[in-house]
Amino acid sequence: MRVKGKHCRTVWMEGREVFLIDQNQLPFKFKIIKSSSYKETCRAIKTMLVRGAGAIGAAAGFAMAQAVLEGKREAGRREIEATRPTAQNLFYAVKRVYNARDAYQEAQAIADEDAESCKRIGEYGNKLIKKGARILTHCNAGWLAFVDYGSALSPIYAAHRKGKRIFVFVDETRPRGQGARLTAWELKNEKVPHAIIPDNAAAYFMSQGEIDLVIVGADRIAKNGDTANKIGTLEKAICAKRYGIPFFVAAPTSTFDLKCKSGKQIPIEERSREEVLYQTGITKRGKVEKVLVASPGSIAKNPAFDVTPAELIAGYITEKGILTPKKFQTARHPRL
Repeated sequence: MRVKGKHCRTVWMEGREVFLIDQNQLPFKFKIIKSSSYKETCRAIKTMLVRGAGAIGAAAGFAMAQAVLEGKREAGRREIEATRPTAQNLFYAVKRVYNARDAYQEAQAIADEDAESCKRIGEYGNKLIKKGARILTHCNAGWLAFVDYGSALSPIYAAHRKGKRIFVFVDETRPRGQGARLTAWELKNEKVPHAIIPDNAAAYFMSQGEIDLVIVGADRIAKNGDTANKIGTLEKAICAKRYGIPFFVAAPTSTFDLKCKSGKQIPIEERSREEVLYQTGITKRGKVEKVLVASPGSIAKNPAFDVTPAELIAGYITEKGILTPKKFQTARHPRL
């Protein structure tokens, strides 16, 4: 990750302390938070101070290491696993650190593997991107969603660095606006040409022939290839199918849950209604404020994820290569 020309990971651990980029402050303020206990790191995960599949996994691994160092191995595991129920990387990391002889070293290894896997995803995914390609992405699956590089954005960064003159359509991703706030911030830092579009405008641009490829991330991929990702992903997949646009999922193999037979078994997190009813922004005077944007007194429903059936997915971009749905069914993933 490059921030003002300097390299920075999303989350890391030094001694017993975990350091995280406060993603709730972006894009208005870049701030590093220090977490001194596993409970503080749990709070950071639950409140989405850190979010995104790989970043959640790394943070959860570090939290588990903190719990072990604090002598709270059992209680820590239960609390960490309860923070974000949909994210497979969280459970993957917690289990590895919990079972490790050296919890600290195992947590560090998970973070390093995540960064390396995402780098390889970029190298493989770049092969799918033609010169001048116009790419749609949904939510944020870039640096901020992983330890480094990202999943869905990693091929985009690789293509941009190869001089392919790409353009990215960025869904705003309501209700939390991860696309408008985080993906756009990342792309700006990397100087990748892009435009933020309303979530419900993607089908229009597809119908006009302005989108060549869709790449999204994933929070959990079931054994049959069904994929859970940020709410609104299913709509994009349906529209892409209608207009004959390839729809790819980019994810490291740590996101695959081979114990989960299909998307029907993936738990869908229901978040606070306030995320729908209120929005946070910055005034012309530079003050960050939270304001009501809906009818006063109305309630809201806020599922954080939806599930895209494997039949709508052209392939999975992993650190081991690109898997078609058919290859996915027979592939072996030794890390799982």
